[in-house]
Amino acid sequence: MTHADYVQNTLGFTGKGIKVGVIDTGIDYNNPDLGGCFSGGADQQGNNQGNNDGDDFRCRVFRGWDFVGDTYNADSTSLSYQPIPHPDPDPDDCNGHGTHVAGIVGANGVVKGVAPDVRFGAYRVFGCGGSTSSDIMLAAMERALADKMDVLNMSIGSAFQWPTYPTAVGADRLVTKHGMVVVASIGNNGPNGFFSAGAPGVGANVIGVASFDNTHVTLPTFTITGGTAVGYGQATESRPVPTMGSAPLARTGTPASTMDGCAASAAASLAGKIVLIRRGTCSFYVKAFNAQTAGAIGVVLYNNAPGFITPSIAGTPAVTIPVVMTSDTLGAAINAQIALGPTTLTWSAAIGSFPSPTGGLISSFSSYGLAPDLSFKPDIGAPGGNIYSTLPLEQGGHGSLSGTSMSSPHVAGAVALLLQADKKLRPPDVRDILLNSAVPHVWWGNPASGLLDNVQRQGAGMLDIQAAIERTAVVTPGKLALGESQTGPATRTLTLTNATKDELTFTFSHAPALSTGPGIFPNSAGQLQFLTGFAGVTFSPAGPIVVKKNKSATVNVTIAANAGLPDGSVYGGYLVATATGSGEPHIYRVPYAGFKGDYQAVQVLTGLRTAARQTAWTNVSGAIAPSFGNPAGHAFTMSPLPNPSGFGPATFPDVPSYLLHLNFQSSRATFTAYDSTGTTPLGEAMSLSFLPHNSTSTAFFSFAWDGFVGPAGSRTQLVNGEYVLKLTLVRALGDPNNPAHLETATFASVNIQRPALPAP
Repeated sequence: MTHADYVQNTLGFTGKGIKVGVIDTGIDYNNPDLGGCFSGGADQQGNNQGNNDGDDFRCRVFRGWDFVGDTYNADSTSLSYQPIPHPDPDPDDCNGHGTHVAGIVGANGVVKGVAPDVRFGAYRVFGCGGSTSSDIMLAAMERALADKMDVLNMSIGSAFQWPTYPTAVGADRLVTKHGMVVVASIGNNGPNGFFSAGAPGVGANVIGVASFDNTHVTLPTFTITGGTAVGYGQATESRPVPTMGSAPLARTGTPASTMDGCAASAAASLAGKIVLIRRGTCSFYVKAFNAQTAGAIGVVLYNNAPGFITPSIAGTPAVTIPVVMTSDTLGAAINAQIALGPTTLTWSAAIGSFPSPTGGLISSFSSYGLAPDLSFKPDIGAPGGNIYSTLPLEQGGHGSLSGTSMSSPHVAGAVALLLQADKKLRPPDVRDILLNSAVPHVWWGNPASGLLDNVQRQGAGMLDIQAAIERTAVVTPGKLALGESQTGPATRTLTLTNATKDELTFTFSHAPALSTGPGIFPNSAGQLQFLTGFAGVTFSPAGPIVVKKNKSATVNVTIAANAGLPDGSVYGGYLVATATGSGEPHIYRVPYAGFKGDYQAVQVLTGLRTAARQTAWTNVSGAIAPSFGNPAGHAFTMSPLPNPSGFGPATFPDVPSYLLHLNFQSSRATFTAYDSTGTTPLGEAMSLSFLPHNSTSTAFFSFAWDGFVGPAGSRTQLVNGEYVLKLTLVRALGDPNNPAHLETATFASVNIQRPALPAP
């Protein structure tokens, strides 16, 4: 799909001499595909243990550090919450994600990665499960810099974020200050709607990567009565799947319904059987747990949409039986076989390759840009759906996973090949070359239409490593962020640089892409709005332009948003420069995107006082919400109270928490405390910058107030009494001094009654 095999086998580039850092869950360096050993390491003070120049060539994983330990989990809502890191020198992987990522970059064995001769730095920032924190990731970035990595991959993300998010800023500085190429996943929040890209992928100079589905899926298989081989992927959090043995297959009774498996089955009704369940309505965990409770010894989930996906069955209590998932067509074939009579499933160690009906299309999970500051994201796409790669030996050594976590390392491997081919390239050159040579793909919603998918979903398009290396020219900048169209058409200058010893002639054209309609979230049917209101584009001069060998020329481009496109839409397309005169014609593309209308007109606080927007809040802190007011008679003690939920910390502070649904990102939110009448300001209670929007149209954020006012470093505790908080919110990229860019809200009063201190 990206011509990596051609670059390796015909051009002879394998990433040799390039060092790639992987910030992730670690790497199982014992997997032979990744070298089978770890030689770098460090002492307890973090000093590298190698030869005199700090290098060690014994193993491919030659640098690394575990920043957290096996039990670390920064997710405060998890039963396994354990936020205290226990670092050590061994970056081994007990999760699997990082090993899979590393294999895509550069495995060399059963699996062959994009750059099979790179060497790795393994920087572990996750425990065996759960999440991590920004400070841990920043420490890992510093370590990768100290270890002199050429390329850094981060298949990690915090969704709906700004380029000012700490990990995005840290990653950006590695690029701009230290010359490291940083590649990161853009996120898996496509189903949550537009402007869902995550940090660090939204970093200004980070290469943020979208995902396309693989054309074929390499999967383990089982067989069913009649001999049909069925490919499957193991669910995350599933116990290991057997490689031998048989069991009868059964259905829950509603195999064609998306409600299948959502209701509990009778006790022991599935005893000793492997049950077939269709995707839909309730979570994969609910379906698997219900089957387990009814006595099932395994679950085969199947998709209700074309293709394969990797489900998660994480939940409490845990599912302890094997759970796998197959495609819609293979699941339907199993269902048809069961309908004919008794059917047996036989596990196998065999691997099979299966065509993907969504191959070459953008993955359903891949997040949409733009970034909240209207910068162009994602930058580029690569295969990330249904990718076969390395896993820890304890997990079988190999397997298929899906996510932008899988597309990002494909690009990181491509960068290694590009750097080997041309060691003089700087990070901005690398990004421009990759974007120029990428190939836009058609819209997933109707491939036969020929319409190009949104640039804010696929970026420059599918990575083409061969085209990047065999380029004859470069067009800069490699992408254009037009901002908002309220001020009229945007004119930009493109520079055409001839990299050959021959004269090149450039001609120009425009390839428009679909626009996305106003709004952020899917409608009640889960649908987003796509429009064909294409921008108008003119080139000046119109061309052709002749560029002498090793020289540059410029062309001005004026882009006007379509007048019929609704305000609030995001539009885009591709400026195409075709170069002839040195061998075969080469096509270079510059993607562009802009916002139609006034960006500061987008409302952030919607449905502020409606129960549909503000879910009831019943935790022990007795939180306050605009739609429900204070809990009856509650006085906040501002002291710790026991947490009865069993999740997260043992105690929660008894403080007022203010609930808000943010319909869009916000530049700043300031809560000001007033007296009980709401007329006398007492000081700033809370202030937050660059807020994300909520993940769904009904979700909300909780902002806890500690009863203090004033700026950080000089806050004053208010005395016991009644207080009112008022919110002033600045819309995305808004001017805090322009009332038209502000939104306000006033909350009900809260009663603070701290207990008296004991007598000395």
